[in-house]
Amino acid sequence: MVLTSFEQKVLAATKKIPKGQVSSYKEVARFIGCSRASRAVGNALHKNPYAPIVPCHRVVKTSGELGGFGGGIKNKIKLLALEGIVVKNYKIINFKKVFYKF
Repeated sequence: MVLTSFEQKVLAATKKIPKGQVSSYKEVARFIGCSRASRAVGNALHKNPYAPIVPCHRVVKTSGELGGFGGGIKNKIKLLALEGIVVKNYKIINFKKVFYKF
């Protein structure tokens, strides 16, 4: 699969999110210099051919809600739970505490 420069930047940024923390589509977009490209970040992550090495499950909405996941939302919840992140009603509990800002 050939990735665009933008997609490569998104995946490189996402790889920096530490285990046990999450970031937002908006924060990833801001970090790569495209602050208005939150939706494009989500689309790039949906194509992620390197999961789980590039942990796209660690990227969520700015509200703490989970957003989408190519492997299905139940798998996203399982992966986050394995890292100690608690999800209730499809939303991260203690979101501000586990939020990673680049």
